[in-house]
Amino acid sequence: MVETSAPRNAPARHPVDQTLPPLKLVTSGLQHVAAMYAGVVAPPLVVGKAVGLTATQMTFLVGASLFTAGIATLLQTIGFWKVGARLPFVNGVSFAGVAPLVAIADTTDHHDSLPIMFGAVMVAGVLGFFVAPYFSKLVRFFPPVVTGSVITLIGVSLLPVAIGWIADNGPTASVSDIVLALITLVIVLVLRRLLTGFLQQIAVLIGLVVGTVIAIPFGVTDFQAIRHASVVGFPSPFHFGAPQFQIPAIVSMCIVMLVCLTESTADILALGKVVDKPADEATLAAGLRADTLGSAISPLFNGFANSAFAQNIGLVAITKVRSRFVVAAGGVLLVLMGLCPILASLIALVPGPVLGGAGIVLFGTVAASGVKTLAEADLHDGDNLLIMAVALGVGVIPIVAPHFYDHLDPHLQIVLQSGVSAGCLVAVLLNLAFHHVGRKRAPAPEEQPAAEALADAVPSA
Repeated sequence: MVETSAPRNAPARHPVDQTLPPLKLVTSGLQHVAAMYAGVVAPPLVVGKAVGLTATQMTFLVGASLFTAGIATLLQTIGFWKVGARLPFVNGVSFAGVAPLVAIADTTDHHDSLPIMFGAVMVAGVLGFFVAPYFSKLVRFFPPVVTGSVITLIGVSLLPVAIGWIADNGPTASVSDIVLALITLVIVLVLRRLLTGFLQQIAVLIGLVVGTVIAIPFGVTDFQAIRHASVVGFPSPFHFGAPQFQIPAIVSMCIVMLVCLTESTADILALGKVVDKPADEATLAAGLRADTLGSAISPLFNGFANSAFAQNIGLVAITKVRSRFVVAAGGVLLVLMGLCPILASLIALVPGPVLGGAGIVLFGTVAASGVKTLAEADLHDGDNLLIMAVALGVGVIPIVAPHFYDHLDPHLQIVLQSGVSAGCLVAVLLNLAFHHVGRKRAPAPEEQPAAEALADAVPSA
């Protein structure tokens, strides 16, 4: 008799690869979009202003960034061949590229600025794609003392973003801004405490919706975006002109690409632990290929370099929804928002203070995950303690003193102004100096491969 059913002892599919009911899939994906939206639209707004775009052109550039972020996210979550980490990994426009892009705008004719930017991003993305598998071999140099320091810095670096949202990117926050942020924060915490199951998992999304409704009487909910948004708007290829290739711009963006690879490596390692599927070398290589391929394709549709969005790692840790198809659904929503500006404007309804209140929970969770990772390192070892101390110290410099490096060469600023990148480089170099160079001994527990050492570092689902 032929056996038609699956073997009784067949291994269960990992939660990362499980699909969810349509409603849960869409709402959970929407929650990821809400968490990353402000981060996606901020870079094109800054760059567009530097180039002197009109309001209509600015709307187009923002839509293009949403569209390309969706494509990059689908490359990561669904993937093909050896491209894509196939984890619930969100990609979007990298903040690391904003400074050099603005520098390009300041030193070129504005008519040519965007084509020069797009040409540089394309070259950097292609080069990064071929470098990715070699870069992934560095995973053994990311033990808990390194990854813990970097993950902590990721969370700490993101917290000022949440604070900036609350203050509406101004120097101070008004009383109403603080009240709205506090209300949203309390709503999220109460929902997490009282709800169960699926409703508990989308507590952040519910908090954003309720917070936005409460914000209407405060007069901070702007409906202008909906009134002026078009129903359909495709990001036509090379809308701002054919790409131009200039060596200085290409060099700057190649440096940015290395920064993005460094940050994405730490993010993939952290996310692998969150979903209880530690990232090995092959997963890292595939994830970095998706990062760089997404960046290479992005300029075709008028987008910029893409990299990992750490805030969504915190969302995965909080909701405990590990399915990569949830994030893939978010990627589809991003593509749709890029094609339908009126959908994008719905997310734009969420006021900054409301988004900031939820961001404290999301970003704080990432920092807490880093602290937990550091607890797995042997901090009784004076060398490890020193590595952590210096890495964190260097990493917080641009956070507490944003203009500290203003007098340095702009190319150095690309690395140093990113606390995550600077802290990561310092941690890796010090780990090499103290634990690898000139020492021939059995590796200590804290020097085991990062994918294995992270086994209990970040909150697992």
